[in-house]
Amino acid sequence: MPIAIAGSIATDHLMTFSGRFADSLVVEQLDKISVSFLAHKLEIRRGGVAANISFGMANLGQRPVLVGSVGEDFADYRSWLERHGVDCESVRVSETQHTARFVCTTDDDMAQIATFYAGAMSEAREIELAPIAARVGGLDLVLVGPDDPEAMRRHTRECRTRGIPFVADPSQQLAFSDGELIRELVDGAEYLITNEYESHLTEQKTGWSQDEINSRVRYRVTTLGKDGVRISGGELDEDIVVGVAREVSKADPTGVGDAFRAGFLTGVAEGLPLRESAELGSMLATYVIETVGTQEYELGTARFLERLAEAYGQESADLIAGHITCPRP
Repeated sequence: MPIAIAGSIATDHLMTFSGRFADSLVVEQLDKISVSFLAHKLEIRRGGVAANISFGMANLGQRPVLVGSVGEDFADYRSWLERHGVDCESVRVSETQHTARFVCTTDDDMAQIATFYAGAMSEAREIELAPIAARVGGLDLVLVGPDDPEAMRRHTRECRTRGIPFVADPSQQLAFSDGELIRELVDGAEYLITNEYESHLTEQKTGWSQDEINSRVRYRVTTLGKDGVRISGGELDEDIVVGVAREVSKADPTGVGDAFRAGFLTGVAEGLPLRESAELGSMLATYVIETVGTQEYELGTARFLERLAEAYGQESADLIAGHITCPRP
């Protein structure tokens, strides 16, 4: 089941400053601010929603088609993704701009000064899905994730026109989008995936009630943080609620939502029931919260299934076992 994952591809430059920004800021002179902070630590992390989801799916044995726009500085990142099984043939390379970048400095108070450079991501609107579908023999599903807003609009429209089922996953772009755009991104989706806050924001900005949104999408998947995930709609007699899998430790929550989507879509691609697909997503999300970085976890099939059984029962683990292949035994 070929699945395209369209959305952001970026690198994160995370720096740490030993001190307090507040000690170097003069409130009365902020209109003339010119300060520099000496960072003692730098971490460069691979990121971007589409890349994170694709990486997770590939680590479960899928070959997702990554769709997005990058700069010529993407070569090393491309190599990393391809080594892990991600199809990067349809990633567009800009001739003039760098790959999107998030640069953030954090002080001892956990205050942050950050800049996001969209760069090549703004050219994602130039990508057409039809040639991608032709190359891979058709697309059974397209996830339209946070990206250049016009790219999100174009992908959604093309999915409707060509009859390709799509997943609406606007996430971070909800805060910056108006009701008209959000309505267009959501209407007709096979799955609408948001967290609980984004769910309410979607209702507020679209002006649609919960029931009206449910009537416009087939399934609504809402992640609930520590309370797990809820799936509603479709032919379900009642909502499916799946709790979180127990983590060994908590290191960094960044990318947890992307990992859930990767596991959930792997289940969908493999024809698993929705409950087991959500359990697969929740288990993968737990691996991410246990590591620093969105693509730094390592999966072994035996241990992954063992933890699945501990969290959701042996029957679930046995059902999922025939549908995943991790990098290690």
